[in-house]
Amino acid sequence: MIGRISGRIDYRGPDHVLIDVRGVGYVVHVSERTLAALPGAGEAVALYTDLLVREDLLQLFGFTSLAEKEWHRLLMSVQGIGAKASMAILGALGADGVSRAIALGDWNAIKAAKGIGPKTAQRVVNELKDKAAGVMAMAPSPQGAPSGDAPLVEPDAPVAPTPTAPPPGNAAAQSEALSALANLGYAPGEAASAVATVLGEDPGADTPALIRAALRLLAPKG
Repeated sequence: MIGRISGRIDYRGPDHVLIDVRGVGYVVHVSERTLAALPGAGEAVALYTDLLVREDLLQLFGFTSLAEKEWHRLLMSVQGIGAKASMAILGALGADGVSRAIALGDWNAIKAAKGIGPKTAQRVVNELKDKAAGVMAMAPSPQGAPSGDAPLVEPDAPVAPTPTAPPPGNAAAQSEALSALANLGYAPGEAASAVATVLGEDPGADTPALIRAALRLLAPKG
């Protein structure tokens, strides 16, 4: 299984890129959002990938982070969501937007993706709401190609991000807050919902502020 590809972009299509890896070209399908973030032809790029295998089809899908790849995998597990629908949702919202929408139960945000109806959007939220906390806690992956000594095509296994730079403070605070709330006994779904709500109101909240605000939201009312 191909889990990561690094090389140079040979060609950019409307929904895919052709990546040259030591003389072998890989067609990698990407969302609109990912495509817009990629460099131009001839530039180095590294993408996490997921291989779709069907009786008459092999397709590679590319992602800029492990969180985006994980949401693709989870979205594909929902009845009525195929690869095209998953990429439409990720293209419309991005990995962070999907995390927030599902954590908050905001199926209208999911419905905003092209081709997604209200019933399917509600099913996505209902089936994946308990998964949001785990994905939100995943650290963002560094962009760009790895060094020349790194393998260019790697097995489909968890890939540790290269520790070239620490994750942004907000991402670290989000992960730490989720961990703290879990240690306090809160369920992943309710913790993720509270954290997403706080981040929506104060995107720059640090860990202590995030935990305090989330606890206020989670406190029994009345």
